[in-house]
Amino acid sequence: MYKMFRGSGIKFPTNGRKLFLQGSTGFMLGVILGLTLFSIIGLPKILEPWSYVVSGRTLLKFSSYEDLRNFLNTSASLISPYYRATLETAAVKDTASVEYSRTNIQVEGVDEADIIKTDGEYIYLVSGEGLIIVKAYPPENAKVLSRITFNGTVIGLFINGDRLVVFEENSGFWIYPSEKKTASAIIYPVFREIETRIWIYNIEDRENPITAREMSVNGSYFTSRMIGNYVYLLVNQPASLIDGEVSLPVIKCDDRLEKVEASKIYYSNVSDYFYAFTTVLAFDIMNVEAPKYEVFLVGSASAVYVSRDNIYVTIPKMPIFYNESSVSERTEIHRIRITDGEIKYEASGVVPGRVLDQFSMDEYGEHFRIATTTDQLAWRLGEATSMNHIYVLNMNLNITGKIENIAPGETIYSARFMGERCYLVTFKKVDPFFVIDLRDPANPKILGKLKITGYSDYLHQYDENHIIGIGKETVAAEEGDFAWYQGVKISLFDVRNVTAPVEINKYEIGDRGTDSPILGDHKALLFDKKRNLLAIPVLVAEIDEKKYPNGVPANAYGDYVWQGVYVFSISESGLTVKGRITHLEDAADYLKSGYYFFSPFSVKRALYIGDVLYTISDKKVKMNNLSDLAEIGEVKLP
Repeated sequence: MYKMFRGSGIKFPTNGRKLFLQGSTGFMLGVILGLTLFSIIGLPKILEPWSYVVSGRTLLKFSSYEDLRNFLNTSASLISPYYRATLETAAVKDTASVEYSRTNIQVEGVDEADIIKTDGEYIYLVSGEGLIIVKAYPPENAKVLSRITFNGTVIGLFINGDRLVVFEENSGFWIYPSEKKTASAIIYPVFREIETRIWIYNIEDRENPITAREMSVNGSYFTSRMIGNYVYLLVNQPASLIDGEVSLPVIKCDDRLEKVEASKIYYSNVSDYFYAFTTVLAFDIMNVEAPKYEVFLVGSASAVYVSRDNIYVTIPKMPIFYNESSVSERTEIHRIRITDGEIKYEASGVVPGRVLDQFSMDEYGEHFRIATTTDQLAWRLGEATSMNHIYVLNMNLNITGKIENIAPGETIYSARFMGERCYLVTFKKVDPFFVIDLRDPANPKILGKLKITGYSDYLHQYDENHIIGIGKETVAAEEGDFAWYQGVKISLFDVRNVTAPVEINKYEIGDRGTDSPILGDHKALLFDKKRNLLAIPVLVAEIDEKKYPNGVPANAYGDYVWQGVYVFSISESGLTVKGRITHLEDAADYLKSGYYFFSPFSVKRALYIGDVLYTISDKKVKMNNLSDLAEIGEVKLP
């Protein structure tokens, strides 16, 4: 769900994780406001030059509510209709239990909320409008223990000992006219209490969870992390001016309610076409102290990277004008220090280009690294040229080193910083896989590259000499400078010779139309090097060659034939299919020709506890022997 809409073989980036609903809502808001303003002021010939945060510059704070309101009135006089909104799955050994897998995360020790978690004995899973707790281990005692229902949509959860943290979002909007009773009254899109709720449960008795705390923040859930007992939540809320008044963030905690004062809000004193409040909330799940927070009015956050010490929030900046000059995107970066629940804003900077996702960023030592793509648009010639870049910044977010203009004409499809290296995949017609040296922060350099068919949407470290790539195979178009994507491809790259990386093995699943959640959500991957285990959920499409007597064209879609988890045995020499597990009871009821597939039996995640592999859908938890995949049993879910 994160970053790409796939059309006829060409992928168009949108930015960030979980932005389909959030981005589509923002897009509708932008279009409505843009059309409204167009009807009032007409189409501008040339807009004012775009302003940016200067690297190393600090954000300001408003002096009063009137200061905030005046700022929005002045800066939002024109609103753009183009609003854009761990190295492996580590095994945990509990002294009282067995080894079990954790969520696949980016930074060790920085947990990420997911729809399914386990603590080695129980599985906690989001299903429909509720959350279910399943006694999972040992498998012979597996059963549903309890179910918690919610009014909104459950976004994700954390589990920490006997504490369960659940994030719920209530969202939607309608349109209503201004209260000004005039013929030219503006029509405003108004959100219906977009609110992110936080529920903390005491689950000492898993059969009877008890609500320990309830909190909420105005706005849409963006992302969250848990470090030790502290949870850090980021929420986005449009900075709306309704009849000249600003809707400020409101934070509720148990029976306390606090409207954030304008004088507590950080802002960047530069022009923009869209503003949003980003609230960073921190709380200790083990005590009842009031949460701590900071609020930033800096635009709509696109991607977030979180280390043990810092949160880096990126804000896309898209200049919009209608003359024939070229235009280049930029990304603002804001560093916020976090320590045991304390939140402190420290620095801001800017780099050219747009960020794909959280894996395009990394903190290493006293430096922050980021990979971006820039599109140079030549309106007069009707041409577009993309370029890719790596920037190294210090803790003040000043650029100290860079490589620019990597693979002109192509776009970053995946990036992964791993210690003193960065691995980068760009794509247009073939897939250059780059190995980049970052040992000298002032002088990063490309060590080598490999050109192969296909591309990787996600890169994962197998070990220091081998990288796993998961994406799509492609076939170059006979006409035009692009390629048609095909089935899901898993590659294993050998990078021991950094000047000449090699794809030593690959496995392709299905034909065009085959898909996997791992292509948009890294948390769908189960990988354990010690157990030679890799597993991913896949929806398989296959082409019936009888329908194409003159040969199968490269742009032909297959029909859906199967959904479930592919289980691989993986080593440094390659990967082989160990088996497949499905939950579909009557495939004919759910597998449809064309572009649509939905089933409550679609497997969303796989995990292991001891020697048991668990696969989870909305309707069941299935248990198989991890060594030979023999079926052990299943638990049907309400």
